[in-house]
Amino acid sequence: MSARVAIVTGSGQGIGRAIAMKFASHGLRVALADRNLAAANSVAAEIVSAGGEAVGIATELTESQSVDAMVAQVVSHFGGCDILVNNARWSGLAPTPVQEIADEDWRRALDVNVTGAFHCVRAAVPHMIAAKWGRIINLSSSTVRMPPGRPYVHYITTKAALIGMTRALARELGVHGVTVNAILPGAVETGVERPGGIDVAERERRVRASQAIPRIIKPEDMAGAALFLASDDASFITGQSLAVDGGFSFG
Repeated sequence: MSARVAIVTGSGQGIGRAIAMKFASHGLRVALADRNLAAANSVAAEIVSAGGEAVGIATELTESQSVDAMVAQVVSHFGGCDILVNNARWSGLAPTPVQEIADEDWRRALDVNVTGAFHCVRAAVPHMIAAKWGRIINLSSSTVRMPPGRPYVHYITTKAALIGMTRALARELGVHGVTVNAILPGAVETGVERPGGIDVAERERRVRASQAIPRIIKPEDMAGAALFLASDDASFITGQSLAVDGGFSFG
């Protein structure tokens, strides 16, 4: 895979950072697309210092021109665009009863979590079709299968949309040698501050009790799954949703 080029969105921290680091450790050249350029550059510097190739690119996923420019920069810098990991999400959503969800929160969730992924796919796919090889990996959520007790209809709706997008794209792009799959993380501890006044200790207790494997999920747990789906070993797997949640959800 050392000749491949991967774009990982939201890669300045958390799951995106772990995936970018894993990819780079296996020889992939990585573009870290993040609205926080300082964070992206910091991860890129870690990768480069370890002997890998990486570049940070400031990207606003909700703006198609920004995404188009990011992909063009990746192709210019690395010579191609083979793998796209749609990891970025809006992390500012607090648990909110449906009747209290503000229009701006609903729109922001859709804009970042769904439209942002669409912008990236639309910009990257022509390069994959031209190469007759490509991998798209969408980060959804196991809450789509097993909604939590707290009200998150805005977040879960956007993550369910990514599964529909995954299946539709898999059907459309398979003929071009492009596979499209989704990873459904469980309650990953990313280190990102959570809104809504959630008690960390109580959350960890509930998470452990809900899983078959009773430990806190780490961002690195997603990285191995992403690396597999990006590899030639997964060349006949497409349209699938892989839950990486310690047995929180089954099926």
